[in-house]
Amino acid sequence: MSTSVEATHVRFDADSMWVDLSDGRVLGVPLAGFPSLLHASAEQFAEVRISSRGLHWEALDEDIFHCRVAGRIG
Repeated sequence: MSTSVEATHVRFDADSMWVDLSDGRVLGVPLAGFPSLLHASAEQFAEVRISSRGLHWEALDEDIFHCRVAGRIG
């Protein structure tokens, strides 16, 4: 039985990234911790690719691994 938790959906508001996880939790992470995302456009946000390792934005050259997102919480 696998115990890994993965991102299933990502959305953004004016200053936060919200990541839905496969275990039902939703993590809110301030964009200030990710400078390349802080000033991204809605179109750039929408180009996120979710994988088993994390989140990737090709146009922004940004990769955020699950452990990095979790490390921003608490």
